[in-house]
Amino acid sequence: MNSTSHRRLRVAAIRFLNPAPLMWDFEHPPLDTGLAERYDVQWMLPSECADHLASGSADIGLVPIASLATTPGLRILPGCTIASKQRVRSLLLVRRANQPLAALQSIAADTASRTTLAYTRIMFHKWGNPEVPYVPMAADLDVMLDRADAAILIGDPALMALEERANRFERTGEELVYYDLAEEWRKLTGLPFVSAVWGIAGGGPLDQRISQDFIRSRDHGLENIDALVAQWSRQMPLSEETIRAYLTTNIHYVLDEECVEGMRGFFRIASETGVLPPYEFKPPELVAK
Repeated sequence: MNSTSHRRLRVAAIRFLNPAPLMWDFEHPPLDTGLAERYDVQWMLPSECADHLASGSADIGLVPIASLATTPGLRILPGCTIASKQRVRSLLLVRRANQPLAALQSIAADTASRTTLAYTRIMFHKWGNPEVPYVPMAADLDVMLDRADAAILIGDPALMALEERANRFERTGEELVYYDLAEEWRKLTGLPFVSAVWGIAGGGPLDQRISQDFIRSRDHGLENIDALVAQWSRQMPLSEETIRAYLTTNIHYVLDEECVEGMRGFFRIASETGVLPPYEFKPPELVAK
């Protein structure tokens, strides 16, 4: 992507809570007006972002990292990520207490998921149930567990399911086990769970101003956590304390060396287990925060 093109770059973005700090400048003054002259932001599910890049209907997208191995020609825009180095709370595997992991015969998978599904498939290799089938479904825990032995939820629906955990038990009397997938991945591999990066389509030299725009937006978002907490607490039935902890502790937004190593490890293990095709991971240039 070079600087000779005068049309607006189409950005595939995600309307979940976790990318909110990354999008600050695109949605708030004083920089939103200038950015709107250079970027056309389109909102969609995480699993759709890579499809838009692959089809040519977007130029930049917040892509699940698994899509890098299956979408030719994508490069990583340096600087930003959505990752977790310990517990994340918004990536869940939920199973019935009387059905151990090795005995599960079906898993309902949130259709918004792509990378989380790849991580989960790797972990089931290590949990002794590599052939368990996955059923794509909308993110509704009750409906998912009516159809399958366990469920994968990501993003805001996962946060809500965790928040409603006690209420659900009171309502149904069914004992469930909730796994934080980032925490489980760390236990198994020692690596951070890297969910998404900004991917950019096309060849040629990368215009550094694009990276600077997205890094600056992230930095301003992290400087305005209080405003984001106030905004999202009005949009979601979650406490301000819960949202603040999520944005400041659970999610990590800087594509640093540890996250690059996490991506390298993910692609290696995904190839070894046959979860993803072999992929020559080319780390982006590391950019200081």
